[in-house]
Amino acid sequence: MPEDWTWEYEGWDPAEERLRESLCTLGNGYFATRGAAPETTGGPAHYPGTYVAGCYNRLVSSVAGLSVENEDLVNLPNWLPLRYRIAETVDRPASAWFGPNHRGLLTYRQVLDLWRGTLTRQLRFTDRLRGDRRHLGVEQVRLVHMGSPHLAALRTTFTAEDWSGALLIESAIDGRTTNAGVERYRELDGHHLGRIRTAAEGPDILRLRCATRTSGIRVALAARTTAWPNAADGRAPQPVPLRVRLGERTAAHHLTVPITPGQPVVVEKVVALHTSHDPATSDPDAAALDQVARAPGFADLLESHQAAWERLWRRAELDVSGEPGRILRLHLFHVLQTLSPHTAELDVGVPARGLHGEAYRGHVFWDELFVLPYLNLHFPEVSRALLEYRHRRLPRACRAAEQTGRAGAMYPWQSGSDGREEAQKLHLNPRSGRWVADHSYLQHHVGSAIAYNVWRYGQASGDTEFLYTKGAETLLQIARFWASAAEYDPAAHRYRIRGVVGPDEYHDAYPGAPEPGVDDNAYTNVTAAWVLGRALELAETMPEPPRQELFERLGLADEELAGWEDISRRVRVPFHAGVISQFEGYGDLAELDWDGYREQYGDIRRLDRILEAEGDTTNRYQASKQADVLMLGYLFPPAELAAVFQRLGYAVDDALWRATVDYYLRRTSHGSTLSGVVHGWVLARARHSDAWKYCQEALTGDVADLQGGTTAEGIHLGAMAGTLDLVQRGLTGLEIRDDTLWLDPAPLPELSEFGLTLRYRGQWGIGLRMKPGQLLTSVPESNEAPVRFVLVDRAWHVTPGTERVVALPPAE
Repeated sequence: MPEDWTWEYEGWDPAEERLRESLCTLGNGYFATRGAAPETTGGPAHYPGTYVAGCYNRLVSSVAGLSVENEDLVNLPNWLPLRYRIAETVDRPASAWFGPNHRGLLTYRQVLDLWRGTLTRQLRFTDRLRGDRRHLGVEQVRLVHMGSPHLAALRTTFTAEDWSGALLIESAIDGRTTNAGVERYRELDGHHLGRIRTAAEGPDILRLRCATRTSGIRVALAARTTAWPNAADGRAPQPVPLRVRLGERTAAHHLTVPITPGQPVVVEKVVALHTSHDPATSDPDAAALDQVARAPGFADLLESHQAAWERLWRRAELDVSGEPGRILRLHLFHVLQTLSPHTAELDVGVPARGLHGEAYRGHVFWDELFVLPYLNLHFPEVSRALLEYRHRRLPRACRAAEQTGRAGAMYPWQSGSDGREEAQKLHLNPRSGRWVADHSYLQHHVGSAIAYNVWRYGQASGDTEFLYTKGAETLLQIARFWASAAEYDPAAHRYRIRGVVGPDEYHDAYPGAPEPGVDDNAYTNVTAAWVLGRALELAETMPEPPRQELFERLGLADEELAGWEDISRRVRVPFHAGVISQFEGYGDLAELDWDGYREQYGDIRRLDRILEAEGDTTNRYQASKQADVLMLGYLFPPAELAAVFQRLGYAVDDALWRATVDYYLRRTSHGSTLSGVVHGWVLARARHSDAWKYCQEALTGDVADLQGGTTAEGIHLGAMAGTLDLVQRGLTGLEIRDDTLWLDPAPLPELSEFGLTLRYRGQWGIGLRMKPGQLLTSVPESNEAPVRFVLVDRAWHVTPGTERVVALPPAE
């Protein structure tokens, strides 16, 4: 195994356990299980969670006197439970059940192995009675199989150090789970599972089936437990007989295993999980039973699981030294556990918090904007599947636009199973305890994010079959929405987009205004104009057969395109004080006493909650939660950004952009993990010396839980993928256009040496390696064609089986 591929935790710390459970989640793109202890310790420190991608359920709750409907990613039955204790003897009673909370716990260690995709727990206990001590060592290894996406397994090895006797072991499936992993949601109904039935199949297999209460998704688990005491006389061990105990919502195997000093006892638990949403599955109960009955033992499962992970690591090679490299590998590990090649077979989107917890209810936001640019160059088949998730929900987005009197497609800010708007109407401020109106559904810029990803995917993959069909339809309908949303203002001779919320999220209305929304959010307007421009370019370059068929089906005529052309060049962008305004009137808002609030509260990342608890609102101040205007510098390289503004008739040179960066940097609380990614990216070019601070925040956001308890509710997938892309595209300046890899490096001293491989338009293993003062490019011998690179004013081709080293200009 390569070095620095493990994350290790020493000692049992209840205060940190939920954070560790989230960071030690194991998954395979189909389902994931949090790194909870199998001993079912109970209490606030313990939250087991198993989540299948796309398995949602909708419930209605009564909140603040209102009926509120929410759709959640469902916490499915817990397959982990395995507890143990020393059996009763003639001269002493049975011990208490062992576990992390046992008073006799001597050592506790967890090791997350990224290379192998396993979580290992090592525990050592003492059981003391009347001065007599007995010591028990326990080692557990678990996996969620990356090769066979419906399988998981747990192997537990017990070693008696200084006593003989027997162990009582209980291995179970627990259907009593609810969605209760986020404290601020606990007033909402979290009982998503019903019709629970348990059964046994033969001597060693337990079954549990259930269904989600509203969506009716049938879920089935089958668990096979086997135990072998290692015989001291050298004879082959024989499996221990199992006793079955079935409850209304639980099924358990009970076994008594003889144990002697130095002779380990091994218990293996293999689990299969299926749902009625699975492709080519009519009966999930039969599918789970069949798969678990045919599954090999743990050793063979581990071998094939490790082989599957090794193949993934080869496709996603990223070589960064030191602690940043170690964290980046953890980020990549969790991205691949949420969005693996198995995802390409599913109808799912990008859950903002992975499959790691219940924050944001497992919903899909705009985070694919930060995720797909990385996947495009390693797993384009996954990117395509995620874009097809959006295309399948295009009719729903068109109905949503129609209901607001607009044309085209208005995608929801939060999406789930069927594409309706899942954004909350209320959200709880845990600082004040009050439920506050939520207007985040006005973040229509999510449509621009989808269009952006369609375009960038087409550039990176060369997949014209998708781009000229489903991709074009999606992009054109989003462009049509922006054209209908833009209102012409004769006084300004410009088009304006009113009543929106930008990426900032702190400003959802003007102070004292009766209606939510702000006007002419710069990010929204500029990206809307960009989408219209790309739609026009696509309409012009599409081959005639697919173009004619698509235009006829959409009722799209040249006259409508002419209107788009005009709007794409005359959307209004506000300015004030020599910088780009976040929205119309931003410069008129009050200045916040930043030093005073930091002195009073320390951490003011969630300034919105602080002010609301004081009876105030962020709407009154020049204060942003995260990058808003500066998101434009994240999406567009400097030359393209200048060209976008030039097309709109505005001159945005380096000096104005740097002034804009400085202006908002002083007025941002960084209340989102995405803020560090964007600011690190932008500052790498605009204010080089300050970039590393924000890169560090992006890297450590989850591992250090900088948001104060949020990682325990699920990792921040967009931020994790964003750090990978920060290295892949941000520091290399990588763009793909005109069948060429364009490079404009912006290396940081702290990340000046790294290497990565890419998949580019069907060619595998394209190598980029940066060192101070030089760039190495390579193409593997297995590829069929040379690859063209451009660096500033130089261009070169690298033929298969060769490499080329070029000098880089000195960093600023």
